[in-house]
Amino acid sequence: MATIEIESVECFSSSDDIEDEEMQSLVSSHPHLFSSKNLNVVPSGMAPTSVHELLECPVCTNSMFPPIHQCHNGHTLCSTCKTRVHNRCPTCRQELGDIRCLALEKVAESLDLPCKYYSLGCPEIFPYYSKLKHEAVCNFRPYSCPYAGSECLVTGDIPFLVSHLKDDHKVDMHTGCTFNHRYVKSNPREVENATWMLTVFHCFGQYFCLHFEAFQLGMAPVYMAFLRFMGDENESRNFSYSLEVGANGRKLIFEGTPRSVRDSHRKVRDSHDGLIIQRNMALFFSGGDRKELKLRVTGRIWKEQQNPDAGACIPNLCS
Repeated sequence: MATIEIESVECFSSSDDIEDEEMQSLVSSHPHLFSSKNLNVVPSGMAPTSVHELLECPVCTNSMFPPIHQCHNGHTLCSTCKTRVHNRCPTCRQELGDIRCLALEKVAESLDLPCKYYSLGCPEIFPYYSKLKHEAVCNFRPYSCPYAGSECLVTGDIPFLVSHLKDDHKVDMHTGCTFNHRYVKSNPREVENATWMLTVFHCFGQYFCLHFEAFQLGMAPVYMAFLRFMGDENESRNFSYSLEVGANGRKLIFEGTPRSVRDSHRKVRDSHDGLIIQRNMALFFSGGDRKELKLRVTGRIWKEQQNPDAGACIPNLCS
């Protein structure tokens, strides 16, 4: 999915620079686009107006923000795509040069438009220049695939991603909120080549991703297990989880709140928000001659319920 970085937006106020004849020229060329009904706020649930379509870049199909460029024939495109097409108009193949479409930029300043995720349920309407900031954090925006073993670019809602993980990534699916996860590696010295592992659990009507990774923490090789919630951060706070690993009369325990899949697995890993096991300790827990890794990570997920009398959270354990 194409995205627009907020930092790349260069706001340009053309109120003092645009000439009246430029605006008149644009209006006369496209009279149906500038009627009063088209310049009004777009109601939620309705498709964007033709004005919005006029502001759509023909290359990336995203909304164009200043500077908006045009060729000598009047075809427009966004500044990001101007470099992609090697300064050639994608419509007529003429050289673009450095012509700004000030009239179109002026029109953009007057528009209120719906969030681009209106078809997914977002009812919000924003001034044209506020859309990007909202859309970057909109709760209705699609989720990215949480699979950590490859750079998967698939996006969608949670039910779609659950099916995608099962069918395309062959991820193990389990029902219940307790787990007993076993990780075995014949050569634990090759931490950088350790296999990514992901398991999806379904409980309390929600989905959770259990990750187990091996990586270098500074100069020390470590193993890490953590849980992510397949939903937004505000929902993830309703749940807690624990992870435990141990053997030979010793154990390591971690308790915390699952992070939302809005946070990438790398972000969670780099924040050390999970159960971290040093390699020497992992080999100790593995027993035997310490030449093979055999870790068993157990855990459970529970939902925090508000006690209406005491105002405190009490755990609701899954049966």
